[in-house]
Amino acid sequence: MSQAAPPIAERSIAVIILAAGKGTRMNSQRHKVLHEIGGKSMIEHLLDEVGHLSPQRTVVVVGEAREQLEERLAKRVAFAAQDQQLGTGHAVLQCREALDGFVGDVLIMYGDVPFVRADTMRMMVKRLHGEDAPAVVVLGFKPWEPRQYGRILADGDRITKMVEFKDATPEERESPLCNSGLMAVRGDILFTLLGAVGNDNAQAEFYLPDIVNVAIAADIPTAVVMVNNPDEVAGINSRGELADAEARFQRLRRDKAMAGGVTLLAPDTVFFSHDTDLGRDVLVEQNVVFGPGVSVADNVRIRAFSHLEGAKLAAGSEVGPFARLRPGAVLQAGAKVGNFVEIKNATLGEGAKASHLSYLGDASVGAGANIGAGTITCNYDGYFKHRTEIGAGAFIGSNSSLIAPVRIGVDAIVAAGSAVSRDVADGELRMVRAEQLVKPGWADRFHDAMKKKKEALKK
Repeated sequence: MSQAAPPIAERSIAVIILAAGKGTRMNSQRHKVLHEIGGKSMIEHLLDEVGHLSPQRTVVVVGEAREQLEERLAKRVAFAAQDQQLGTGHAVLQCREALDGFVGDVLIMYGDVPFVRADTMRMMVKRLHGEDAPAVVVLGFKPWEPRQYGRILADGDRITKMVEFKDATPEERESPLCNSGLMAVRGDILFTLLGAVGNDNAQAEFYLPDIVNVAIAADIPTAVVMVNNPDEVAGINSRGELADAEARFQRLRRDKAMAGGVTLLAPDTVFFSHDTDLGRDVLVEQNVVFGPGVSVADNVRIRAFSHLEGAKLAAGSEVGPFARLRPGAVLQAGAKVGNFVEIKNATLGEGAKASHLSYLGDASVGAGANIGAGTITCNYDGYFKHRTEIGAGAFIGSNSSLIAPVRIGVDAIVAAGSAVSRDVADGELRMVRAEQLVKPGWADRFHDAMKKKKEALKK
């Protein structure tokens, strides 16, 4: 085995992500690493951080349910198949063809460890470039609780032994330094080291960490670097651990929002997506949920029990309480959506209001228009969606149905209770109601007859 590393200038980065495990503890038909945190799959959280390193190659090792990963990630990564589950070392060996001809450093990550930061990855690679030219750099950590993690024995930052918990002696298990499983390895020596790994252990598997012991036996330096927060390297193997990860993610996003100038009246009741973008002086009341794709400008108020997804809110707009904004909802400056109003693929112009109990789908509402309570845009005919256009300054009376495709003109008025199926001209009043029928005394006679009938039935 050669100890000398290629010059740093010639060493690019490749990333291997192990995702071939069966994930049986999830008890799910969905691949484990496709379960979401903050509305984004755990492996895509990891890939986003990996992307900051601009790797020359990224290879995902797949096994059971591989078609799910191949469909989701086909445009972002290459794949290597591990048909037999013979251990993590065996999994990395399957990447030999995908890394053929690669000269550089290899980061080995896990698809179910989603929160490793790009800075941590850079730290591992930087240590790989140290003067002692280590063949392998392992990411170590000290867990909150000493569980059955593999242990790292080290002199300073130089590793003297790696051991899995099941194979460790009682003395070795006392070591507080644990193996995260993540490592950086010189690409010119990776597969040579793996070729020397055996499976004489409690699991009869080819352990990836054993490449460190192989290097040590050949008098090739190896090193450990530490991650300060053990949550960064926490793996997710069950629904409970997924829930814990979601809770950690939400705490971080709430802290980030408040540090950025957002007021959260009850932080623990607000839930963010991975891409929620909030401006300064935004006020978010209790029990608000942000789905993916929400962008909120400055000085917006989002009132209690509102749900937003795929929506864009301009400065000074207001939402809720109890409002739902679905994908394509756009509120321009000063627009207001009130309680029990649903907006989908619709734009409310500057200063427009829909204050109560309305549905606006596939619509555009002009500046300053007012949408009365109980108004709906009838946008679907059973086969196709159609649009409704409401002009600036228009007034839509309560309990109106706007049957698309239809246009309501500028400053037009639609009388309450109307069902409008034809365009309304600018400045026009449109009233679409049946003529009222009046029968004096009819109700009194009806009540008298019914009371007599009811009394007769009692006899």
